[in-house]
Amino acid sequence: MDEEARVDENSRAIAASLIGALIGGAAGYLLFTEHGRALRRQLEPALEDIARELSSFRSTIRRAADVADEGRRLLDDALSDTSPRYPSPHQTSPF
Repeated sequence: MDEEARVDENSRAIAASLIGALIGGAAGYLLFTEHGRALRRQLEPALEDIARELSSFRSTIRRAADVADEGRRLLDDALSDTSPRYPSPHQTSPF
């Protein structure tokens, strides 16, 4: 392994350790301290609102996709209609 690869690997290990420590510290604060529990209680209603909004947004996107699919199907049907509207360009005499 060359020097540059070792430095890159060490940098990634240090970054992962720091991120893990920050996440662990935040989780510990929120779960095991009184101030963290109070903060968590304040955040829970906001998180529930965000979850509700995301669910509503997801259903809106799903409905929009259904409408787009139906429009595509109608367009495909209109463009693939090969039956001639007028069977013959010349009218024949009925007599």
